[in-house]
Amino acid sequence: MAVEIRVPSVGESVKQTLLAQWYKQDGDVVQKDEPLFLIETDKVTLEVLAEAEGILKIMVSEGETIAVGAVVGIIDTGAKLPAERVSAAEKEAVQIPSRKPPEEPTPGPAPGPIPAEGLEISSQPPLSPAVRRLVAEKNIDISRIIGTGPGGRITKGDVLLYLEGAEISQLEQTRDIKTKPAAQEAISIPEPVERKPMSPIRQRIASRLLESIQKTAMLTTFNEIDMSNVQKFRADFKHTFQQRYGTSLGLMSFFIKAAVAALKEFPEINAFIEGQDIVYHHYYHIGVAVGTERGLVVPVIRHADRLSFAELEATIIEYVNKIKENRLELADLEGGTFTITNGGVFGSLLSTPILNMPQSGILGMHKIEDRPIAIDGRVVIRPMMYVALSYDHRIVDGREAVTFLKRIKECIESPERMLVEI
Repeated sequence: MAVEIRVPSVGESVKQTLLAQWYKQDGDVVQKDEPLFLIETDKVTLEVLAEAEGILKIMVSEGETIAVGAVVGIIDTGAKLPAERVSAAEKEAVQIPSRKPPEEPTPGPAPGPIPAEGLEISSQPPLSPAVRRLVAEKNIDISRIIGTGPGGRITKGDVLLYLEGAEISQLEQTRDIKTKPAAQEAISIPEPVERKPMSPIRQRIASRLLESIQKTAMLTTFNEIDMSNVQKFRADFKHTFQQRYGTSLGLMSFFIKAAVAALKEFPEINAFIEGQDIVYHHYYHIGVAVGTERGLVVPVIRHADRLSFAELEATIIEYVNKIKENRLELADLEGGTFTITNGGVFGSLLSTPILNMPQSGILGMHKIEDRPIAIDGRVVIRPMMYVALSYDHRIVDGREAVTFLKRIKECIESPERMLVEI
């Protein structure tokens, strides 16, 4: 009996997908619920599990684009399973015969200066002792020297003239190499390049970023936040928080809470432009940008205003695990009304985030760095973070954008106000 392996549906709008990677080889034994292969759409990557135990027969190779619902292989459940599973590496080790290392040749006598007697040729006149010594010292092939002495004898002057000509020739060759045009060298030695097709996710990212630049009036405003109170708050309560909720208290939950408070005051930043209308959202679905090996994904925390700090942290951890295990679904990425991205985890000090269309605002967090600032007329060192708000100027005015970011700053610098919502 054979069980067909089909590409599952990952969303109504997705008709095709890329078979990115097979985890098994043709003919391998697979277990039920064991990951078989990885598919990639323009939004998500997803592992497909085996529905039964048996012998795998692969029908579609890696890198091919296939339709949703297509059969990519079968599992032969009626085949007799081997008693012992031999890995591919072990099979190769069996098939490849052992080879003896090649025997090294017995080293012969080291080459040394050719004795002068060995240079004498019976058809040439004999060399004088002085010439014989000079030829032996310089290891010269006397057949290349034309003798000018009586009877064609090679004189010492002939040898010196030959040596002088050889030195001049070597200098000219060295000069030609050094003065050879760089462009000619580049042409003769091609530089190594590698060409790879863009993955569906990377193509989608490129398309959406270009669309955001072309179709919005994007502008960015900046501010800086003193992170002292948040760091102290986390240090004071991290152990209690961990013991009670089973998760650590991170920075992202503070910024999500602050963003929700600011969005309630400035609903335009939580709205979309749709045709000639502005669509205001009376809910707060906050997208959190996460960088992965395959590209940037933005899972959405729904109704973030209703969640506690612990629930926000648990939701973020769940999304991170789903991304690592390729379990993120298309529904996890849809419906966001505002986005937060943290370039500080990669060391970014300041950047301009690009809008995640059709949203009208995105908040950029950055690296926390100790900097001197003036407080009450004194210069003190504080952990500071630059923050950036990119917004669509078609719907959000500069006053609202600047005040929104100032409200974020107030909430983070006084985190207790978020707990009492003032």
